[in-house]
Amino acid sequence: MPRFAAFVPVFAALPTLAWAEERKGGMPQLDFADKLLLSQVVWLAIIFFALYLLLAQWGLPRVASVLDERARRISGDLDAAHAAKQNADDALAELNAAARHAHDEAQKAIASATERAKKEALAQTSALDARLKAELEAAEARIKAAEQAAAGALREAATETAATLISRLTGRMPEGPALGPAIEQALAARQAG
Repeated sequence: MPRFAAFVPVFAALPTLAWAEERKGGMPQLDFADKLLLSQVVWLAIIFFALYLLLAQWGLPRVASVLDERARRISGDLDAAHAAKQNADDALAELNAAARHAHDEAQKAIASATERAKKEALAQTSALDARLKAELEAAEARIKAAEQAAAGALREAATETAATLISRLTGRMPEGPALGPAIEQALAARQAG
């Protein structure tokens, strides 16, 4: 009702304005001496006042309630969006922490597996070295035995060959004790040179 009060002086001033215009020979539309125009202005004021009351009491409160409901819904949606964003941020932080933890665990597992593999390789290498050393020593022993056997066989063959050659060349058999030191000296000179 207070809003309508602002329009009352305007309606009160209309006849005065119309009379002033009439004196000037003004606009015939504002000739308030005409009863038809006066009734039209009164009905205009009644209809305006009725529309004002209708809008003020029924239409505008409904519009205000719709706007309030919309503002409440938007506020609720924004709160839900903020909560969802917070949950997403928390989940992302948890995921990053889990990824860091998994990465650290993987690095530890890799380091542990590498260390284990190094130890196993070292143990296998040590075992292989020991086996190869034993095989090498056995092979050296066999070679030495073969060399000694070959040296013995070579002495024997050299002695027989020398005895055969001397007997064919001289026609007599050489003496065994005299032939042995000469063959030993020849074999020692061959091995040295």
